[in-house]
Amino acid sequence: MRAGAALAALLLAACSGRGQAPGNAQQPQDLETAAIERGLVRDPAETELAGVYSRDTDRLCIVPTNAGYRIGAHVDYGDGITCSGSGNVTRAGSALHIELGGNDACSFDARLDGDRIAFPGALPDGCKALCRSRASFAGLEVTRMSDSVAEARAMRDTAGRRLCSD
Repeated sequence: MRAGAALAALLLAACSGRGQAPGNAQQPQDLETAAIERGLVRDPAETELAGVYSRDTDRLCIVPTNAGYRIGAHVDYGDGITCSGSGNVTRAGSALHIELGGNDACSFDARLDGDRIAFPGALPDGCKALCRSRASFAGLEVTRMSDSVAEARAMRDTAGRRLCSD
């Protein structure tokens, strides 16, 4: 019986990893890295931005250009309470620098999280010029519906203006 207990103790010690040199120990991965490596989650660094994003009546399009990307955004709360604007977007990792309208009056950083884009809750006052009544782009969150550049170029606001055409 003693020999069996001693053998079990030795096996348990061998399985616990004791006795390994500290340099040989592998650092544990965070969950996001593990999910990316196993193909369960898209790698944000390799995700193409171009496409159509949406949630309810909120829409966003992104198309590639020679200088980067063109973006168009539209929110519609009904009864003429809308925002609509086009501009440029540049990417730095998961941060998107968005300039809507022109003259940098509506310039801010949004967040890319896989297939989801989230605008900040507070935007510059210059963004109000792109909106009617009480509408706002603040807090806009949309999810990718399509990665088709053709669909993104064809997206229109409620007035019929193309938001992502050249």
